[in-house]
Amino acid sequence: MRLGDNGQVQFFTLKDGNALSSVALPLPAGAKIASVGQDQPGSRRVVLGLSNGQALVFQHDYKVTYPDNVKTINPTLVYPFGDKPLTLDEQGRPLEHVALSENGDTVMVSASTGAELHLLSISREENLMTGEVSLDETRIALPQIAEPIKAMVIDPRQQWLYVINGKATADVFDLRGKTLNGRYKLLDGDAEVSAVSPLLGGISLMVGDSKGGIAQWFMVRDDDGKAVLTRIRGFNLDAGSAITQILPEERRKGFLALDDKGVLGIFHSTAGRTLLTQQVADGVAVGALSPRANRVLVESNGKLQRFVIDNPHPEISWSSLWGKVWYESYDQPKYVWQSTSANTDFEPKLSLAPLTFGTLKAAFYAMLLAAPLAICAAIYTAYFMAPAMRRKVKPVIELMEALPTVILGFFAGLFLAPYVEGHLPGIFSLLLLTPVGILVAAFAWSRLPEKIRLMIPDGWEAALLIPVILLVGAFSLGMSGHMENLFFGGDMRGWLANDLGIAFDQRNALVVGLAMGFAVIPNIFSIAEDAVFSVPKSLTFGSLALGATPWQTLTRVVILTASPGIFSALMIGMGRAVGETMIVLMATGNTPIMDINIFEGLRTLAANVAVEMPESEVGSSHYRVLFLAALVLLSFTFVMNTLAEMIRTRLRKKYASL
Repeated sequence: MRLGDNGQVQFFTLKDGNALSSVALPLPAGAKIASVGQDQPGSRRVVLGLSNGQALVFQHDYKVTYPDNVKTINPTLVYPFGDKPLTLDEQGRPLEHVALSENGDTVMVSASTGAELHLLSISREENLMTGEVSLDETRIALPQIAEPIKAMVIDPRQQWLYVINGKATADVFDLRGKTLNGRYKLLDGDAEVSAVSPLLGGISLMVGDSKGGIAQWFMVRDDDGKAVLTRIRGFNLDAGSAITQILPEERRKGFLALDDKGVLGIFHSTAGRTLLTQQVADGVAVGALSPRANRVLVESNGKLQRFVIDNPHPEISWSSLWGKVWYESYDQPKYVWQSTSANTDFEPKLSLAPLTFGTLKAAFYAMLLAAPLAICAAIYTAYFMAPAMRRKVKPVIELMEALPTVILGFFAGLFLAPYVEGHLPGIFSLLLLTPVGILVAAFAWSRLPEKIRLMIPDGWEAALLIPVILLVGAFSLGMSGHMENLFFGGDMRGWLANDLGIAFDQRNALVVGLAMGFAVIPNIFSIAEDAVFSVPKSLTFGSLALGATPWQTLTRVVILTASPGIFSALMIGMGRAVGETMIVLMATGNTPIMDINIFEGLRTLAANVAVEMPESEVGSSHYRVLFLAALVLLSFTFVMNTLAEMIRTRLRKKYASL
C-alpha cells in the first residue's frame, strides 16, 4: 500500500509491480494530508492529520480468496469509526503530528498544532438488536506544552501519552489521571530527536537521534512506586547520520532503522544485538517491513527496491542467555526463563542462568545429604562390619538403585512435600538429633560393662543403632507440633516469612534434597564401599601389627589408599544428581528462579528440557535453546568427569606407595 499526499491509496503486487487498485480517501473539499500516524505494529490502522484540523482513521485489510483454486488477495479500506473525519482542532489549523491507539471499542487520537496538544477519546457501541453502531466522543484536556511538538505516541493500554518536543525532551502524560507524569531529557549534548516509534506491544519507545543513535525507553517503577521513563539500552547505526525512520517488527522485539545516508540497520532489542548494517540507497529513503520481517521495501529517488532478510533467530545472544536482561515492564535487569505466553506481544525470556543455577542447587542439597551418609556407610560397611552382616546390608542398599526415580518423584511431590511443610520443626530436629543420638548411644555403649559389650559379636554393633534411630525419629516428629507452638507461635512457615523474610514454597529444595539424596546414596555407597573393601588386607594387617589402632589404620592407610575410588564415587553421584529429571520435575514446583533459599523451588536444565521440548515449535529459537540447554548439561557432565579423572589419577599416583 502506498499513500500519496493527494489522498490516493494505491495497491501494488510485489511479484510483478503491477497496480492492483487505486482508492481515493474521503477527504473534505480543500483539505490536504498534513501528517500521518500509525497504531501499534501489525494493526494496519492509520490516522491522517488534515490541513483543516480534522483527522481521518482508516484500516487497510487484505481478503484472500481462491477462485479456480488460485490464491487471490483483494486489498480493501475499512473505516472502523466512519468515513467522516474527526475534528480535533476546532480552529481549523493543520494537524502537524497525529497518533492513534485502539483498545477494544475505544480509540484515542491525539494531534498537535505547534505547541498545542489535542486529545480525543471515541467509544464505539453496537446495538445487538439492530446492529447500529453509535460513537461517543470525549475531548480530554491535558496540560499544554511550551515547546513545539515533534512526535507523539499513545501506548496500547491507553495509559501513557508520550510527547516528544523541543530538541530532545519527552513529556509523559498519565491519561487515566489526566496529569503530567514528568518531563524527561532523552539526549545529551546538541543531538536532536529525529525519529520515534513504539516497539511491538507498545511498551517500549524507540528514539532515534541526529547522530545515528537509537535508544530504547519504557516506564519503570522507582523505589517510591512512581512510574518514570527510563533509558534501557542503546544502539548505533552510522555515527554522524540522522535516523530518519524506525520500522518495528510485527511479531518480534526487533526493528529496522534507516538514516539520511540510506544506510539500513537491523537490530533486536532484548538481545541487544546489531545484526546488520548495509547501504541500500543513496540519500534519504522510506522503508516498509513485511509482517514476517523477511522482506523490506525501500523507496528512494523514485526507485522502489525489495530486499530479502534472512534473520531467523535474532533474540539469541550471549547476554540474553547468560546475562541479566532488562525486560519490558520489569523494574530492573533480571535472570528470567519464560519461553511462552498467551500474549502475541510477548518478549521471550530465554536465560539459561536460572536453569543452570537450579541444576547446581538441586545437586548441592542432594549431595549435602547423600555424600556424608553414603561415604560413612561405605567405610563402616567395608572396614568395620562383620562379613555376614555386610553380605545382607550391601545388596539391600544397592537394590535401592533399581527403584524408578519417577516413583521417588511421585512420593516426594504428593506425600513428602506436604508432610515436610506440616512438620518443619520435626524434620529439622530429626536432621540435628540423629547424629547426636548416635553419638550418645555410642558413648553409652562404650561405658557399659565389658561383659555386656562382648555379648554382641564383633562387627554387629550397627544393628543396635536401628532402635536408636527409630526412637530419635519418633521423638522428633512426635514433638514437632509442640515445638512449633512453643517456639514459632504455631506456624513455623509464617514465622519464616514474617520474622526472617524467608519465602516458603511447599515443593522446595529441601524436599528435592531429601528425595534425590535418597536416590543418589546407592550409587555413591556401592562404588565407595568397593573401593574401601578393595584395599589390600596386607596394608591393614601391617598397620595394626606396627601398633596402630583400627581408627588410625582407617584414617591414615585405608581411606588414603581408597581415596581415588571414593572421589570417583562422589563425582558419579554428582553427575547423577545433576542429570536427574523426574524427581526434580515432580518435587520442585518447576519455578525457574535464582535463590539459594532452601525453602524455594527451582527448575533444572534436564527438567526444563523434559517439560518444554514436546511443546516447542520445531526449528524455533525456543527449540534450539532447549538443545543448547541439553548441550550445556552434557558439557558440565563432561567437564566434571574430566576433572574427576584427573584428580583420581593424581590421588592414585600420590598414594600408590602405600
